[in-house]
Amino acid sequence: MRFTATTRTVATLGATTALLAGIATATTAHAGSAHVGSAHVGSAHVGSAQPTKPQTWEPQRWEPQKAADVASVRGSAQIHFSYSANDTIRFSVDAKATPFAKPIPGAPKGLPTDAGGTLKFSHYDPDSGRTGWAIADVDCLVTGGRTATFSAVVRKSNTGEDGKRVGISVQQGESGRPDRLGFSWGVVNVDGRADGGVGTCLAPAAFAPVVKGGYKVVHTDLPPLPAGALPPPKH
Repeated sequence: MRFTATTRTVATLGATTALLAGIATATTAHAGSAHVGSAHVGSAHVGSAQPTKPQTWEPQRWEPQKAADVASVRGSAQIHFSYSANDTIRFSVDAKATPFAKPIPGAPKGLPTDAGGTLKFSHYDPDSGRTGWAIADVDCLVTGGRTATFSAVVRKSNTGEDGKRVGISVQQGESGRPDRLGFSWGVVNVDGRADGGVGTCLAPAAFAPVVKGGYKVVHTDLPPLPAGALPPPKH
């Protein structure tokens, strides 16, 4: 496995389209049978309604969090990747933010997105009967609502990818929608770094739906910068 990837969404999309079409047809039939030809049509109510005031949308005022947990993402799941329909691909992560914990050149006190934890992933190919796997150390994490993006440097693998940084995105589903996950190889980053890796916290949108398991994202706003955390801006 050179970090090839995961299982097909084409059938899922087809089934979803058929389901939505069925719902729309049923809804239209219900609307026709319940209202067309009833006493309300053509009665005094028609044409007598007062014009309604157009609805306006007001953006919510952003306020900084007063108290927050540490940003984190945890969970284990199997995903469905469109171009490896019969393969089994799993990602497990246990990561949390550790702001300003890793000094680097240009940021002597570290970054607000510093993080720690472990990422594990595997890819089973039934045609060859082989499984590629890797264990990586999380080095960056940023969250936004129900979404987390993080990166990790491969510590050990059976694919010769040790030392490579990978990027992962996770979207925690809601209202019955599945969780989703994206990864920085296979269909993206094809013209990136020479080693195929990515920069810290860089990952594509979560394009692959979860079919088994799930993830939990805890969001926090980025913390204030301590004095001297970053070099002054250049003019």
